[in-house]
Amino acid sequence: MLKFIKQSLESIQNVEVYATISLTIFFLFFVGLIWWVMTRKKNYLKHMEHLPLED
Repeated sequence: MLKFIKQSLESIQNVEVYATISLTIFFLFFVGLIWWVMTRKKNYLKHMEHLPLED
């Protein structure tokens, strides 16, 4: 599948394959991070809020 994506992207002029793949990974990471934060329970977030940041 990656070979197909690479060939189809190379056919488009001025599109770098690795830049497109890294942008996709970057986008998916932040979508996953937002999904993770939204699905956390309120008790977990309140617990994390009250953790001490210093010794």
